[in-house]
Amino acid sequence: MRCKYCDTAYAFHGGKNMSLDEILKDISQYKTKYVTVTGGEPLAQKPCWELLKKLCDNDYQVSLETGGALSIEGIDERTKVILDIKTPDSGEHLKNDRKNLALINNKDEIKFVLSSREDYEWAKTFIKEENLIDKAPIIFSPVYENLSYENLSEWILEDNLTVRFQVQLHKIIWGEKKGV
Repeated sequence: MRCKYCDTAYAFHGGKNMSLDEILKDISQYKTKYVTVTGGEPLAQKPCWELLKKLCDNDYQVSLETGGALSIEGIDERTKVILDIKTPDSGEHLKNDRKNLALINNKDEIKFVLSSREDYEWAKTFIKEENLIDKAPIIFSPVYENLSYENLSEWILEDNLTVRFQVQLHKIIWGEKKGV
């Protein structure tokens, strides 16, 4: 069951319908200052925009992981945007809203989740075409249990790319579970 407020809160309250204030109260029990809003496409949930603002107002350091098909225009400027650029193997690459790239700044990150060598080559071309190297930090992450960490690491090193390698840590810890 999806939360009517925001996918992000799903992990905190197990899918119960809660107000944004109840979600904030629930989050506060974790004694953290870092909150990542993710899950499905958070921006598809209208109350998510208000959740981002309220989290920032409550002095959380907030990051938003978004799939990149919806506009990030108007997101609270205190929120760090992690913009996922969909690659061809995802079947979603034609949905990338390239206008979002103009809204990204150096506090944000641009992430490519790669399934294959073809995705890797496509991402390199995309980065060059869009002149992204100096725009924001770039992350390359292999699809969990699909592209080997070793292969992707070797390609990055061979090409001397200015990108950060990152694994999908939540999947290493919890596997393919939903709502974690």
